[in-house]
Amino acid sequence: MAPGKGSEDLDVSQRWTRREDLALLTDFYQLTMMAGYWKSGRKDLTACFNYFFRDLPPHNGFAVAAGLEQLLDLVEGLRFNDQDIRYLSGLKVFDPAFLEYLRGFQVRCTVEAVPEGTVVFAHEPVMQVVGPLIQAQLLETAILNTLNYQSLIATKAARIRQACGGDNLVEFGLRRAQGPDGGLSGARAAYIGGADSTSNVLAGKVFGIPVRGTVAHSWIMSFDDELSAFRAYAACFSDPILLVDTYDTLTSGLPNAVTVFKELRAAGRPVRAAIRLDSGDLARLSKAARRMFAEAGFQDPLIVASNELTEDLIADLKRQGAPINSWGVGTHLITSSDHPALGGVYKLVAVKSNEGAWKPRIKLSSNPLKMTDPGRKRLVRYSDENGLYLADIIRLYHEPADSDLPAMAAESAKPATPAVVLFADRHDGSYLRGIAGATRSEHLLEVVMEDGKRVGARPSLEEMKARAQHQLACLPEETRRLRNPDVYTVGLSPSLAEEKFKLAGQIPGALAPGPIAQPRETRHE
Repeated sequence: MAPGKGSEDLDVSQRWTRREDLALLTDFYQLTMMAGYWKSGRKDLTACFNYFFRDLPPHNGFAVAAGLEQLLDLVEGLRFNDQDIRYLSGLKVFDPAFLEYLRGFQVRCTVEAVPEGTVVFAHEPVMQVVGPLIQAQLLETAILNTLNYQSLIATKAARIRQACGGDNLVEFGLRRAQGPDGGLSGARAAYIGGADSTSNVLAGKVFGIPVRGTVAHSWIMSFDDELSAFRAYAACFSDPILLVDTYDTLTSGLPNAVTVFKELRAAGRPVRAAIRLDSGDLARLSKAARRMFAEAGFQDPLIVASNELTEDLIADLKRQGAPINSWGVGTHLITSSDHPALGGVYKLVAVKSNEGAWKPRIKLSSNPLKMTDPGRKRLVRYSDENGLYLADIIRLYHEPADSDLPAMAAESAKPATPAVVLFADRHDGSYLRGIAGATRSEHLLEVVMEDGKRVGARPSLEEMKARAQHQLACLPEETRRLRNPDVYTVGLSPSLAEEKFKLAGQIPGALAPGPIAQPRETRHE
């Protein structure tokens, strides 16, 4: 696969999200609510919103957060330009004075979020936004549009990476993506999730992702015969990968490929025998290819497989002993075809009174899964002395710091005495459970924007990718498996659980459990 990497203009990655015409990339009801907040005098009410998702995709034990850096670029540069104001005025819906307010609109919110590449789970606050209600409301659609899709694709890529093991993984999905931005953002997210490269040349330029490519059947078919096509391609490139299934893989493609690589070797070219299989029984054909190359004296051929691959198919081919060592995955990666949308939501969880006190807010539903967790929060991850993740606990923002275990300052630091961390189930706060063996805690939400301005260093994609791979390795193996994964523990602190069910019980018609009792269960990892 012909490689390519890097960009002469590193700022090009910010061009799309820093465009001045994205303010109207929102749902109409965001603007009508903003107009209502403005007219009713509530626009400056300080509010807190949480972004989270309710369910993991089927058979997933985890998700990988992605899209944050592009979102922050969008928020920081969000403005309503003259064309936007003229368009909104033409709708004959909005007060002219409100439109004048929008002309000077600028986001002044504070944003906390988990870094890109962080492994996250259902119901966790992946992002927390605090600011004037009218501003925080407008961010909803942009947050959902950016984080939902990229997190979904990063998660899919992480699963495919696990199936591939140490083999090379190429994202091949541009032609099947949902439009140009789906192809571009999807390639970025796939790289964070574990892909090694992409076929998307623009993604290579914009994000510095290594680019790879082989050859299409049309190249072979444009020649009078397959052997001539292979020879011509090998004459053009120093590291040719020959597509061997245009006519018949076993009787034509593979024998012709062996012939060409033998000719290159005889001519003194240091070339690795390399082919791509794009159809047929990939297990049988890859074994035949390795055997034919071995008989010809090529002991380490590169065998690339493509054609509607999924993580399950790759894992099955591995179990069959297929000697494939590079995988090109397109449609099922870039579209997450078995679950094409992540159900992320953005909910109001607290407002600040005129006296400066935070008042929690809760959304109830006849479906218990849709009941929200009220209040500003912190997200704390607990691990054992070996660094294995045990559980994530959602805590109220004002809970004292000593409710968490002290984080180890360095690897050489003496481990803390293992403790039992108490928590309540999200749906039943009537008793406490415990996670045993915790020696370390880590706060996952970081301040990434203050008063509408980005803070902190901009991490590279390589750092995001490394974070994802490290955190996945820290998950229990049972949580990472591709089918029927163990459910990772996400609980509420006792204080948050008490607040939640007390608040729910104050709403007419709501049913809530009684006071939280002593622990019934301690889970030993």
